[in-house]
Parts: sequence; C-alpha cells; structure tokens
Amino acid sequence: MNDTLHAQVDTARGGLAALRTAFEAATGALAQRCSGDGRLSGRKLDAEQVASFELAWAAADLLAAETGLALLRPGSSELDARLALLFAVDAAAAVLSRLETLYLELGLDLAPLRAWRDAREWDALRQSAAGAQALDAAGRGVVAAQGEVGAVELDEPHAMAQESFRRFSAEVVAPQAEAIHRENRTVPESLLQPLREMGVFGLSVPEQYGGSAPADHEDSLLMVLVTEALSEGSLAAAGSLITRPEILSRALVAGGTPEQQAHWLPKLAAGEPLCAIAITEPDYGSDVAGLALRGTRVPGGWRLNGAKTWCTFAGKAGVLMVVTRTDPDRSLGHKGLSLLLVEKPSYEGHEFVFRQDGGGVLTGRAIPTIGYRGMHSFDLSFEDFFVPDANVVGGESGLGKGFYYTMAGMVGGRMQTAARACGVMRAALRAAIRYGEDRKVFGQALADFPLTRAKLARMGARLAVCRQLACEVAGRVDRGEGRMEASLVKLLACRSAEMVTREALQLHGGMGYAEETAVSRYFVDARVLSIFEGAEETLALKVVARSLMERALGGAPGQE
Repeated sequence: MNDTLHAQVDTARGGLAALRTAFEAATGALAQRCSGDGRLSGRKLDAEQVASFELAWAAADLLAAETGLALLRPGSSELDARLALLFAVDAAAAVLSRLETLYLELGLDLAPLRAWRDAREWDALRQSAAGAQALDAAGRGVVAAQGEVGAVELDEPHAMAQESFRRFSAEVVAPQAEAIHRENRTVPESLLQPLREMGVFGLSVPEQYGGSAPADHEDSLLMVLVTEALSEGSLAAAGSLITRPEILSRALVAGGTPEQQAHWLPKLAAGEPLCAIAITEPDYGSDVAGLALRGTRVPGGWRLNGAKTWCTFAGKAGVLMVVTRTDPDRSLGHKGLSLLLVEKPSYEGHEFVFRQDGGGVLTGRAIPTIGYRGMHSFDLSFEDFFVPDANVVGGESGLGKGFYYTMAGMVGGRMQTAARACGVMRAALRAAIRYGEDRKVFGQALADFPLTRAKLARMGARLAVCRQLACEVAGRVDRGEGRMEASLVKLLACRSAEMVTREALQLHGGMGYAEETAVSRYFVDARVLSIFEGAEETLALKVVARSLMERALGGAPGQE
C-alpha cells in the first residue's frame, strides 16, 4: 500500500467515524421512540418497522466498511487497499442516505450529515477511491488475482483445511453440480461418503464425541472456511450439508442430557444418520413462537400431529429435529415449545411415507424450487406419530425449552449461511473473470473494457469485505459474543450474493441465462440465501435493529 492509498485510508476511516457518531445518535433516538420506561415496546417497534429496517442496513454497511479498513496494514497489497476503499466509499454513500431518511423521520438535525456530505474531502475521496480510474485499477487487480480477494490471516491448520476443501470442491463437487441441479437429483453418496471421511459433519461436535470442535472453545472460523469452500462447488450439493448437523449438534450441546449427547453426537459427527431441521410450518415461518404442531403426552412418549414445511433434506435424513408444541396453552408462546428427535428411514426419492407399527404416519413431499436443488425441501405431515420420551431433548427438564435450544444452534447456522453466500460469490466472480478473458466483443476481450473492469471491481470489493467480516464475526462468536453480528453478516453477505451473481450472469450475456452455464445456477441459488435461516426482514427487525436499540437503552431487553 503506497503513501497515496494510505492517506485515502486515513480519510476514509475519519469519515466512517463521523458516520458512526451520527448512526449512534439515530439509534438512540429511535430507541427512545420505541420504548417506554426504559424498555422496548413490541407495539412501538412494530409501528417503526420501516425506520428499524433502515437502521439495520445502515449498521451492516457501516460495520463491514469499518472492518475492511481496520484489517489493512502498512504491508497490505495495493489491491486489498483499493477494494477496501471502494467498498467503504460505496457503503458510506448508502449509510449517509439511510441516515438522512432516519434523521428526517426522527426529527433530528441534518446539519452533521450535510456537513460530511458537502465536505471537500468526501468528494475527493469518492473520486480517488471510486472514480473511473480507481475502478479500472481495482478491476485490473481483481482480474490479475483471478478473484482471489479478501484474504484473511490463517494459522497452518486452518490454511490447510481451506486448501483441502477447496481442492475437493473443485475436483469432486463442481463436476457433479450441474447434473444434480438440472436433473433435480438428490445429493449422491459419491459426495456424501468422502465428506463423512473428511469429518465435515462433525465440525460443531466436541472432540470427546468424535467431532473436531475443541473441548474448551468453539472453532467457528473453521466452519466458515470449510462452508465457503464447499459452497463454491455447489451451494445445495455440498455447501449446505453442514448447516443441519451444525444446528442440531449445538442444540444437543446446549440442552441434551448426558445420555443423549453420548448417543447422538458421535452419530451426527459420522454423518450416520444425516439429519434435518423441522421448524417452519405452513402458517408460521420466522414467527417461531407461534408454531402449532402439537405433541400430546401418551404412555412412554408423545404423539405428534400437524404439519411442517421447508424441511430441507427431510427425505435423505434419518433423524429430524422437530420443534413441537408440547404445552397446549398457546398463550405461553415460545415457552410451550420443545425439541423432539424423530427417527425415520432414509429415502432417496422426492416423496415418502413412513408408517410406524403402532399406526403413526409421517409423509413427505419435496417442494419444486427454481434452485437449491440436491437436498430438496419437504412438506411434512405427522399423523399420530409416536416419539419416545428418550428423544425429547433435555428430557423432562427440557420441556418448554425448545426455543432456546434452537436459538443456540441458529447463531452458528446464520454464520454458516454467510459463509455459503461468500462461496457462491467467489464462484460467480471467478466464472465472470474467466468468461471475460475468453469472450471477444468488438474485437477485444470483454475483460478489457472499462465497464467490465468496473463491475468486477465492485464484485470483488463485496466479496472481499463479506469474507473478512464473516471471519471476524466468527471470532466474536467463539468468545461467546456476536449474536447480533452473526445475523448482521448473514444479512449483508446474502444480499451481496444476489448482487454479485446478478452481475456475473449479466457479464455472460445470453449464455448466462442458459442452464448449461454454471453462473445461471449461482444466480438462482443465491436468491434463497436471504430467505432461509432467518428471513432478511426478520433478522433486520427482530435481531439487528432490536439489539442495537437495546444496547442504546443500556442493555434493557423486554417489552411493555
């Protein structure tokens, strides 16, 4: 990083600091509007959804920009500096716009925002970091690096794991991905068995139970690196395989009895059986507290009746983690939910019917989708389906705690989804570079045009910062922090994946719209990322904005 770039970085950091101050003022004002007696009010929060959504997105862009610049060192490469500056300038413009909207809504004085917007140093920074010349230089750098952007410092074990899984993804996953997608196949054993042998399903299982998670701390960074590498080969056929055991393993570690942990965790680590997570219902998506599938106590266990939907991998899975209403008092909300483990045979097809000897029936049907094929998401119907008491997570003392056990797993699941988004972005960026170099338009390579390089520069900047933020937040999660930040990076990375894959497809022209071109798969796969593992709107309103306002009020959660 030369002296000129170093000076630009200092200016950018100063500008983001000013925006951070303005952001904190908006957060405090909105928190006051949404509270009473120092506590947040559910009714007032609902009335301020638009402002809360703007606040959450401003938080995401601002933290990502700060992180990208904070990781720069005097010895950082010119490309690293250019991409961090480009994202910071674009993000600052977006944050400034959102804050102006919030300030107007909240009746705050716009003078601090206008002072920065009209400042000569801001104009100069925009030109030097995101003008045509800067974009061209960054684009050339991204092409020369073949999309290898957003590097993070790794110790030897993590670097070796990343390299190993990237190689497996390129040599084993990617060659099978097109057929799995276009022919709507189920993930084959030719992928599952090597991944079992590589220990993929045990990343969140403690070493004492046959996994690879250290006994004294979590290793979310390893999960992020492995997930990203596998998602580059295929989101549905490889990158998403870790999510379900991630959620169930963490739930068992958080609330399972010693007997349940000893029985289930080694099996999950070995990938035998595979598992699925049944939370969503036809009438309840992200509103987990409203779930209605009921469990009725009977001698020796529970009878399940009701429906679940969007249960990914339910056919192939041998065990389902089913969030069940075990207390008939609906007024209890999430406090009436428990986790039950439903055992079933593994099925290869898109439909199944499992009949128990006692008369219980579980039926499943795969939902046709535009992308994310391979694992298949199922509609499930339970009719008097029996689950023994031994399969209630936490046993008798776990009744009513299913929501909390589920949330213990969802933080890791959201981090993992951010990593999936980074893997898809990386695949799309690298595909766009290869096509841009090969495709000749008007007598020259597509990648030689300034507009192409400008697009590649912004794609590279998004990928770089999202990767770096995901790895940084992984460290927070391992320290027992970062619940809100895990949702924030999921929010940003998943939307970014839509943007990057869209541009990659656009650069391919007509070929990008053809199923035979991998970038068309990246595009439709990316669209699901902002929907599952916490819909974008729910994360923004219920987790990110709410957490920010609770902090502004001095950490006082709750509602009137």
